[in-house]
Amino acid sequence: MTEIVYMTHGNVEMPKLDETAVRDWIVEVASRHGQRVGCLTYVFCDDEYILSTNREFLGHDYYTDIITFDYTNSRHIAGDMVISLDTVRSNAEMLGTDYRTELMRVIIHGVLHLCGINDKGPGEREIMEQHENDALAVLPSNIFLND
Repeated sequence: MTEIVYMTHGNVEMPKLDETAVRDWIVEVASRHGQRVGCLTYVFCDDEYILSTNREFLGHDYYTDIITFDYTNSRHIAGDMVISLDTVRSNAEMLGTDYRTELMRVIIHGVLHLCGINDKGPGEREIMEQHENDALAVLPSNIFLND
C-alpha cells in the first residue's frame, strides 16, 4: 500500500502540493524503475535542521538539499526524506531555475535513490540527472495547488 506523509520541522511553510498528483507521479516514476512504492515520509525543514541531521546521522558537516534514509524491502521502496527548503531555494537561484521545479527535482531525487540510483561515484551524477530529467518530463502540471 502506498502511503506518503508530509511534515515540516521548524519555521518552514508546507509546500502547497496536490498530494494525490504527487503520489501518482512518484508511483509512475518508481514503476518505470521496476519498483512499487510503500511508505515514504517527506520532512520539509530549514538549513539548520538538515545540517544537524547530516552531522548526527551521516557524520557530514555541510548543508545539503536532501538526505534520504532508505527502508526499502524486496517488495516496496520506503524511506524518510529530509529536504531543506532553504537549500532548494538557493540552488534554484544559483542554477537559474524555478523554485517549484527544483523542489520537484529534489523530491524525486530521493525516490530515485530508493530505486537504487546513486550519484556519488564516477559518472553517476550524470546518470542521476538524466533520471531526474526523465521524471520531470512526466510531471503533471497540476502538482502545485493555487497560492
